Amino acid sequence: MDFWYLAELTVNGALTGLLYALFAMGLVLIYKSSSVPNLAQGALTMVGAYAVLEMGRLLGAPLWLAIPLAAVAMFFLGLGIERVALRPLAGRPIIMILMMTLGLDIFLRGTTMAIFGGSSRPMGLGVTYDPLFVGPMLISRIHLIGALVSLAVFVVIVFFFRTRTGVRLRAISDDYMASWSVGISVERGVGLSWALASVSAVAASVIWGEIQGVDQSLSLLLLKGLTVAVLGGLDSVLGAVVAGIILGILESVGSNFLDPLVGGGSRDLIVAAVLVLTVLLRPHGLFGRHDIERI
Repeated sequence: MDFWYLAELTVNGALTGLLYALFAMGLVLIYKSSSVPNLAQGALTMVGAYAVLEMGRLLGAPLWLAIPLAAVAMFFLGLGIERVALRPLAGRPIIMILMMTLGLDIFLRGTTMAIFGGSSRPMGLGVTYDPLFVGPMLISRIHLIGALVSLAVFVVIVFFFRTRTGVRLRAISDDYMASWSVGISVERGVGLSWALASVSAVAASVIWGEIQGVDQSLSLLLLKGLTVAVLGGLDSVLGAVVAGIILGILESVGSNFLDPLVGGGSRDLIVAAVLVLTVLLRPHGLFGRHDIERI
C-alpha cells in the first residue's frame, strides 16, 4: 500500500475517532459523576440536533445563536429527566436504572419520530466540502473542525472535574452514602451530571448532524460511543479521547483491507470486535479505575 494513502487513512481515521470521543464524553460525564451507564445518550444527541434546528426555525435565529439556545434547553431537559425518571430509582439495583435509560432512549426516539417524521434534514453549518490537501493527503474539513471541538470539550471537562463542584460529583460516584453523610446533595449532583451530558450531546449533534444529516440515525451513534467509553474506561475522559483515536484508526485502516474481502460493512464488525474483546480482556478499559473488593 502507498505510504501516503495509508497516512491519509490514519489521519482521517483519527479525526473520526475524535468525533466518536466527543459523543463518548457525554457517557463518561454521567458515569464519572453517578456510576450510571446511560443508554439514552444517543437519543439525547438526536434530540439535541432537532433542538438546534427548531430553535433556529421558530425564533428565526441564525445557527450560531440557535446552538447556545438549544444547549440551554437541553440543560433543563437533562435536569428534568433526572428528576422525573431517575430520582425515584435512587437506591435501587443498577440494572433497574440501566433499564430506565434504555426505556428513555426508546421513548425519545419514538417521540421525535412522531413530531418530526423520519426524513433527514440538513444541519447547515455552511462548512465547505472542497478538498483540503495537507501535502498529498486529502483531509475532511468538517472532521477536522469536529476534532478541534472534541479537544475543546475535553479540556473543559478536565478542568470542570478539578473544580469544587467536579470533586463533589466524583465523590458522589465513589459512594452515595458517604456523600450524603458529609452534606453533599446527591440528587442535585446527579441532576447536574445529566444536564451537562445533555449539553455535551448538543456539541456532538451539531457536528454529526452536519456529517450525516439530522434524523433517527443519530441515535445509533450509541454503539460506537459506548465502545469508545468502554475501551477508554467509563470513568476516564482522557481514555475516551485515546480510545476514540484508536477505534477511528482501526475502523479506517481495517475496513480498507477487509471490505474487499467481505463485500463491505466491515466497520461495524470492527467496532463489535473491539467492544467484545475489551469486555473480555480488560473490562475496566485502558484508563478506567480497577476497583478490587474483598469478599
